Amino acid sequence: MAKNWYPVINYDNCIECGSCINKCSHGVFKKDVQRPEVIYPEGCIDGCRGCQNLCSAEAITYYGDTGGKKSCGCSCCG
Repeated sequence: MAKNWYPVINYDNCIECGSCINKCSHGVFKKDVQRPEVIYPEGCIDGCRGCQNLCSAEAITYYGDTGGKKSCGCSCCG
């Protein structure tokens, strides 16, 4: 689990589709809501881009993203 890597939502772009919320099984997002809210950033896996890959609005970036590592190899990214 990461302490220096977690999703940041750009609410200007977000269309509130819920894809990111439904994708993440690590408890990063608040459940049972439509608008994504990061409530447990420590649950995000370093390098995971699973929710970003699903975001058709390109509303997700990551705190800690230096542009180097593109995938963590977890099952979330597939």
